[in-house]
Amino acid sequence: MRHGEQVTFGGSGLDRAAELRGDPARLAALVADDRARVLPLWRGKPLLDGGAALGWLAPGHAVLAEAAEAPILLGRDAAGPRFCADVSAFEPPQADLPPPGVFFDPSEQRHPALPRDWRFAELRGVMADLTPRDAELAATARALLSWHRSHRFCAACGAPSDPVGGGWQRHCAACGASHFPRTDPVVIMLVVRGNRLLLGRSPGWPEGMFSALAGFVEPGETIEAAVRREVAEEAGIVVGRVRYLASQPWPFPASLMLGCLGEAETDEIVLDPAELDDARWFTREEVADIVAGTHPEVRPPRRGAIAAFLVNAWLADRLD
Repeated sequence: MRHGEQVTFGGSGLDRAAELRGDPARLAALVADDRARVLPLWRGKPLLDGGAALGWLAPGHAVLAEAAEAPILLGRDAAGPRFCADVSAFEPPQADLPPPGVFFDPSEQRHPALPRDWRFAELRGVMADLTPRDAELAATARALLSWHRSHRFCAACGAPSDPVGGGWQRHCAACGASHFPRTDPVVIMLVVRGNRLLLGRSPGWPEGMFSALAGFVEPGETIEAAVRREVAEEAGIVVGRVRYLASQPWPFPASLMLGCLGEAETDEIVLDPAELDDARWFTREEVADIVAGTHPEVRPPRRGAIAAFLVNAWLADRLD
């Protein structure tokens, strides 16, 4: 396996059992399997057990009574069939609700039908501590459930649609249209010039937070063209050669991060203030301090995010 395939949320080799999604009888048999387990999510937060693992429940567990729709098939694991379900109808105590307007939600919610140390928690805060298999399952579950919440009505005629195909489609009975989950491609790039790396920060980010530049791929655009356009628009830097490095599913809510290396041909930074508060060139020595947490101004990138993966790979000369 390439080093670039070891990024969080990827590389576990999950058997997604796509051939079973259109077979109701076989899907029902999977749910009835004694080894079947369901991962509940509350407002996009996966259930965690008392440690740093996902909290899997048997299909008949009381917590799953909060789900309005049938469990979604995630795939087959060595331990058995794996599903997910949205239990956002659960109403935790007011004191446990997420604080409004925060960049990162630190709150945790606990269900009375579960052990006290089991909790629903923000995936971005625990993603680097999960096993590769749990991380892939949690990312898939979060992305699928988010898609279902925002696509309850047919885009063709506006009528309500229903989940089918094990949760991997929605069907409109009114006009017959079928709808499938979508993933938005996003380029995220290490822009380098000699021994320096370009990092920027978006408006509203916490103090000291810098990261690699990123942006959505536009219709009719290649990955390479998107890298050059985004860097020019946001920071005024001209990028020449572009090379793909690695990808990461990013289910917040439904992106595929396409990590690239871009070789800058100019130095002068001209910010677009609508996109960036700041952008700077950092030497390799300064980046090493950032990663080590000893830089006086810039905090380390979030563990588990592809930006951290790429920056660390650049420092270690592992851009393979």
